[in-house]
Amino acid sequence: MINQNIISVEPLSFPWATQDPFLFCAHHADSYPRGNDALGPATSLEGRMIGQDFTIKDGWRMYHGDIIPGFPVHPHRGFETITIAKEGIVDHSDSLGAAGRFSKGDVQWMTAGKGVQHSEMFPLIHKDKENPLEIFQVWLNLPKASKMVEPHFKMLWAEDIPVVRDDSKGMAEINVIAGAFRGTPALPPTPDSWAANPENEVAVWTIKMEAHTSVDLPGSVKEVTRTLYFYKGNKLQIEGKVIDSYHSVTVKSTADLSLTTGDEDCYLLVLQGRPINERVVQYGPFVMNTEEEIRQTFVEYQRTEFGGWPWPDRDQHHGREKGRFALHADGREEYK
Repeated sequence: MINQNIISVEPLSFPWATQDPFLFCAHHADSYPRGNDALGPATSLEGRMIGQDFTIKDGWRMYHGDIIPGFPVHPHRGFETITIAKEGIVDHSDSLGAAGRFSKGDVQWMTAGKGVQHSEMFPLIHKDKENPLEIFQVWLNLPKASKMVEPHFKMLWAEDIPVVRDDSKGMAEINVIAGAFRGTPALPPTPDSWAANPENEVAVWTIKMEAHTSVDLPGSVKEVTRTLYFYKGNKLQIEGKVIDSYHSVTVKSTADLSLTTGDEDCYLLVLQGRPINERVVQYGPFVMNTEEEIRQTFVEYQRTEFGGWPWPDRDQHHGREKGRFALHADGREEYK
């Protein structure tokens, strides 16, 4: 151990390693150029491994997209995705007939459950300026009892997500996406989520600390897993230990932690939760408890395609002029 409250410090790589109940976290930060008429980059794609472009070239990646950056239709089963948008545009479409567009500060929470197909595209809607994107996608596991629940997604809109502002020692802002921070509760997650039970003490917070700021993170009630991801800034002190940028810090969850910034603003993501403590068998986008369940998943997906794909394009997008919205599988619509 490094000290009483810091368990380990590790450099970050893509994707970020997590602790149970989380499966991993992908941090997508891309400095996309101006967009073209097709909502893709208004520049040559020569030299890129189209369809599998995960190498940063000129500051950005196409991922699995060939015209628009992003992730065309693909399946999931047995876990949840929490997609946190910090900058840029994300277009969602799925096999339930649901769709949405979300942007800076919004969060989409999707329980894949027994199976869903969806696409996540990053349309470059601005033709007259650059289209930077920054999102996190956190994979949160489901226990065996919930792996075959009905799929469900909901939007946590930026205007509704609680923000705790601490100006006692500088200025810090904590976005409470899951759990609670100093008595301020998050919005409810999807109903079958591991985070829906307060006993599981799941917390997802994003934190911005201005330069020369100190803030105290409250400890959890029970001993659970807690990891701090310091992804942008200069030097950050945690419990007096200097942490370099782009490092994760595994800490004792029940301890109150003191964080202090230096000469630059610092940004963190915090993931916390009670471990599910079940066997995890993962094959790509499927996360189950046994190899036999993975085989059954492949058979079922080949037979049903989890309901098929109701959209005209595999890289479905919602046009240039569309605002933030959510169309749910039951026909309910939200506009922002």
